[in-house]
Amino acid sequence: MSAVPADLQYTAEHEWVRLEGDVATVGITQYAAEALGDVVYVDLPKVGAALVSGSIVGEVESTKSVGELYAPLDGEVIEANQAVADSPETINADPYGAGWLVKLRVASPPALLSPDEYRALIGA
Repeated sequence: MSAVPADLQYTAEHEWVRLEGDVATVGITQYAAEALGDVVYVDLPKVGAALVSGSIVGEVESTKSVGELYAPLDGEVIEANQAVADSPETINADPYGAGWLVKLRVASPPALLSPDEYRALIGA
């Protein structure tokens, strides 16, 4: 069964968000990482990019498929995880830790799923 940490918020597109003030750290969930299989490539948005909630901002490629990354909220990219771009398998090994993807300066309060709502979505 996929882990769903209680201290995070989630999207229906299987991304997690950790809010700390006006900064949101974003990654893909363990459920998404398991569904993708072995991640071999990550395309992340550039620092300074303005993201609009729901828009496609990158992709995660695995040996099985390609998954699109969606902006979970409006904001500006303030950091992209270059370590994950260099070693994409980190997403499989530690999706909620070292496998984070981007940090955003949040433009407006996000509408995200609670851990319980996300568990219901994935049937956990």
